Amino acid sequence: MGREYPLRPIVGVGAIIIENENVLIVRRGQPPRMGAWSIPGGGVHLGEDLEEACIREVKEETGLDVEILSEGRVLNRVTRDEWGRVQFHYVLIDFVCRPTGGVLQAASDISEATWVPLSEVSSLSPMTSGTAEFILESVTALNPLSQQNSRESI
Repeated sequence: MGREYPLRPIVGVGAIIIENENVLIVRRGQPPRMGAWSIPGGGVHLGEDLEEACIREVKEETGLDVEILSEGRVLNRVTRDEWGRVQFHYVLIDFVCRPTGGVLQAASDISEATWVPLSEVSSLSPMTSGTAEFILESVTALNPLSQQNSRESI
């Protein structure tokens, strides 16, 4: 099944990777939303656990090894073409992670990867819809005091 004009939704994973007060942001190198800032992630392979898929996708796209700290939330991403047909449909499960090794480099489906202070995430443009808000919500859920201090510095 192809990703464009699929017969059913495609399951994917994403990683909100936090180190100190920074989050890893990547620029998408493939449609949909090519060129937009987002978080690393991709499709789940048949028979693969969600956590395994997240760890694999991060390694393929960024060169980093990660530890999953918590599950974020489930997102439904539908992109329609000019005639209203479903061009892309993803059901995404995002995880909050921390890096444990590797060397950061853009690879696979991304064109750029960079660490951004949490206080600056909302100012990145273009960014996939809702990503900045979701990053901040996920970090707050993981460590409420850390995020409160970050927001006070904005």
